[in-house]
Amino acid sequence: MARLNVKPTRMELNILKERLKTATRGHKLLKDKRDELMRRFIEAVRENNRLRQKVEAALVGNMQDFVMAKSLESDLMVEEIFAVPTREVMLHIEEENVMSVRVPKLHARIDNPYGDDEGDVVYSYLASNSQMDSTIQEMGDLLPDLLKLAEIEKSCQLMADEIEKTRRRVNGLEYATIPDLKETIYYIEMKLEEAERANLVRIMKVK
Repeated sequence: MARLNVKPTRMELNILKERLKTATRGHKLLKDKRDELMRRFIEAVRENNRLRQKVEAALVGNMQDFVMAKSLESDLMVEEIFAVPTREVMLHIEEENVMSVRVPKLHARIDNPYGDDEGDVVYSYLASNSQMDSTIQEMGDLLPDLLKLAEIEKSCQLMADEIEKTRRRVNGLEYATIPDLKETIYYIEMKLEEAERANLVRIMKVK
């Protein structure tokens, strides 16, 4: 604890008491914010782990199936299949305020640029095989989960940064600001009591 460099007057005492009251109230609010952020962060991390395992398992399985399906076709034919995109993705990003943390919310609109009559593929089924068709379809269906995973991971990163900032502020108030104010208030009160006693003794001597 370090005593603040202020004059031991009643005005300074009142000012310091107000600062102590504000710091104490701010400390409680910041602790509540930190605890709520931690609770939401843990929930987001659990959801992130669950979704990541799901997406990674699906990607690994689909890639293995695609490699097997690709081995049955020529490289030139595979390049022609993927030369033209089958879907258009419009991504809209919003922000949501979570305990003063602005986390992203991703909204995707997936359109077929060739119309509903053309289906989801723009290549001939004769140019591919059934395993490749199903793999391509399943990979396309993973897009919403990939976007959700990106949204949750970014939210976790932002919340972790805010938790660290809040923790530093809470510790600064708890271990530095509040003890220093209490020490200074105690010092001023002792000085004022001492001055009052000295003044009382002087009055008694005069009488």
